[in-house]
Amino acid sequence: MKQTYLEAGQIVNTHGVRGEVKVQPWADGPEFLLSFDTVYLDGAPRRVEEARPQKTMVLLKLAGVDSVEAAAALRGKTVSVLRGDARLEPGRVFVADLLGLPVFDGEREIGVLKDVLSLPAGDVYVVQGEREYLVPAVPAFVEKADPDAGRIVVHLIEGMASDAL
Repeated sequence: MKQTYLEAGQIVNTHGVRGEVKVQPWADGPEFLLSFDTVYLDGAPRRVEEARPQKTMVLLKLAGVDSVEAAAALRGKTVSVLRGDARLEPGRVFVADLLGLPVFDGEREIGVLKDVLSLPAGDVYVVQGEREYLVPAVPAFVEKADPDAGRIVVHLIEGMASDAL
């Protein structure tokens, strides 16, 4: 079941004295969060008055947050967006839709997608089954990641499985 709200980042600090917050985005880049008129904190809608990138972060000015003290009270909160408001390029999927899906090496089920690590060289799928597998999320190793079909198909090579059983 696809989630109505998607976690899109975390408020990590304040910025300035007007009540702006600094958000660490959990997307491919800060640009994703710039297109929303409303974000959600603890399920409550908050109107975005202004949004702009600052390096890898996003600075948000939320309605009703007009002081550094009010902004500081939001530190640590998760910023969510309404799925219906989010737009993806064709062929892209939300990580939230992949987590928990069964993962197959060809036709053999090897586990479920437990996590996606965002590393400097690219994303890595963490697959947990009898063993743990670390699979680079590139076409050479991920043949298909299809939330609608409810499965991920990968191609494993030696060294992807952990030694832990």
